[in-house]
Amino acid sequence: MERSQNMACGKDKSVNAEEALFFAACDFEEDISRGKPIRGRTKSRSLSASPGPGSTKEFRRTRSMHGPCPVTTFGPKACMLQNPKAIMHIQDPASQLLTWNKPPKSVLVIKKVRDASLLQPFKELCVFLTEEKNMIVYVEKKVLEDPAIVNDENFGPVKKKFCTFREDFDDLSNRIDFIICLGGDGTLLYASSLFQDSVPPVMAFHLGSLGFLTPFSFDNFQNQVTQVIEGNAALVLRSRLKVKVHKEHKEKMTIVQNGIEENGLIVKQQEKEHVKQTKYQVLNEVVVDRGPSSYLSNVDVFLDGHLITTVQGDGVIVSTPTGSTAYAAAAGASMIHPNVPAIMITPICPHSLSFRPIVVPAGVELKIMLSPDARNTAWVSFDGRKRQEVCHGDSISITTSCYPVPSICFRDPVNDWFDSLAECLHWNVRKKQNHFTADEEEEY
Repeated sequence: MERSQNMACGKDKSVNAEEALFFAACDFEEDISRGKPIRGRTKSRSLSASPGPGSTKEFRRTRSMHGPCPVTTFGPKACMLQNPKAIMHIQDPASQLLTWNKPPKSVLVIKKVRDASLLQPFKELCVFLTEEKNMIVYVEKKVLEDPAIVNDENFGPVKKKFCTFREDFDDLSNRIDFIICLGGDGTLLYASSLFQDSVPPVMAFHLGSLGFLTPFSFDNFQNQVTQVIEGNAALVLRSRLKVKVHKEHKEKMTIVQNGIEENGLIVKQQEKEHVKQTKYQVLNEVVVDRGPSSYLSNVDVFLDGHLITTVQGDGVIVSTPTGSTAYAAAAGASMIHPNVPAIMITPICPHSLSFRPIVVPAGVELKIMLSPDARNTAWVSFDGRKRQEVCHGDSISITTSCYPVPSICFRDPVNDWFDSLAECLHWNVRKKQNHFTADEEEEY
């Protein structure tokens, strides 16, 4: 009997160790509330200018963004079955700091194409990286085909030092140390699509229209880029979705046999099925919609193999926390901080008053298929790109990828996110209520 209890609950030492961890976390919080200094804690670094002495604008985090590790013993005899296989490791966002194993030597510069306002910042950045920092600069080939760059004789010597690539043709894996984006949020989404596995750190400058994902201003780019090269930066890990699209193609093959009947040749037709699988890494969202059809889309949503609902409406959005402030927010979903491990399911104009957006754990696997009785096909897009038709028999599998996008913060993951909510989306902006006058206070 004692042996079976040890198998279920583990040894007393492991239980005591977990209890000690819990009480240590509680003591940690008590020390904070009492104002005791915490020894051995890494100071958070910021790319923004530090406030002057006596300033109250600095936000100094004194505790983890996550709660303490829960105790897994419940009462005198119950406990949770110990699983030696780790499913997901969540790092404290306050400790997500950039560190270089070796000094970075190569940088990928992504510029918004066909935007004349970005030509001068692009040239200044490339000159700074090549001549002052001696970096190897990678640039997309079609960017250098811009007539304004081709006809610039002064920029010619710098352009000759570039390494060029073509999307869908050249593999950039293990060649790029970090990425600099010039433009709007679309440049960060494009950078994510170039790397189907590990993604280098991304530094995004706000030179576009919205800029929710681009926290850096280009005014002081020399100092900010230098800080990143030296490793003085915080990171926010933006989770991505690993998507697999299975398509069934049926081909009719005509076979003519060597036999002749009165009516002519004996002809047989056979159907041969081909299954094609395509993989994508998605930073914002996967959108399944009704496309050009005037009928409602009718798709089944499965979670870990179980049918959870059928979407009847304009479509459904499956998004990451990063994508929760994009299309999903416009469709009525909640906005989730990028460090929260989750997947959002948001219907698009559902023909139901009770279909609310939901949030599911990041480790589940979703599967989307056309319902058997659907009147029309559906269409799917990935971060607004690679749009394709979904027919009967096709399926879309979605789960959280193990390759996030490490986005470099201007300050830290918390302040950057709330700054973007306020500046880009004007979150909770309203005229303040007037206070009571002395006469009004007497009346009430």
